[in-house]
Amino acid sequence: MPKLRSRWRAALVAAAAVAVVVTAVALPLFQPWRLFTDKVVDEALPGAVPISTQSSSTTPPTVSEKPSATTRPAGPEVLLTGKLITHEHDTEGTVAVLRLPDGSRVLRLENLATSDGPDLKVWLSDAAVVPGRKGWHVFDDGEYRNLGSLKGNHGNQNYVIPKDVELTDFRSVAIWCDRFNVSFGAAELRSA
Repeated sequence: MPKLRSRWRAALVAAAAVAVVVTAVALPLFQPWRLFTDKVVDEALPGAVPISTQSSSTTPPTVSEKPSATTRPAGPEVLLTGKLITHEHDTEGTVAVLRLPDGSRVLRLENLATSDGPDLKVWLSDAAVVPGRKGWHVFDDGEYRNLGSLKGNHGNQNYVIPKDVELTDFRSVAIWCDRFNVSFGAAELRSA
């Protein structure tokens, strides 16, 4: 009987040691608490001209009917748009590729709502957006460009598109979990 107790005690100690090691590895890797956390980011639309309602002038403002062919628009120009669909996690919102008055381009996420997660990125990809489980893993199969870490899982955000990126090479945007190689959500880009 003492041998049996000794074996049980050794088995329990070994099981406890394995549980501690698994927990020490799994918690940082999976970060399960992020299922219950949110980060809201609300960045202003870049390049938008603020409208002032205060003026010291008594003369009412004039509005030009047609912009000159040589002048650039005062605000951003929408080049491409898309609507996010759900993949691994419920995801909603819209995307837009904007050209700013200075010629630079940004990808704008608006009304984004998705889960928080480890190592989330915003990618331009040449992959088609496929609904359902078949679309979860396609965005790293071909060409993609990482625009940076997702700033927050809710809100409105801007991501600079480098000058060397040819937009015609990409047809979608993905909220990509780099740790597990899975899309949380994606949008097909279409001409505005």
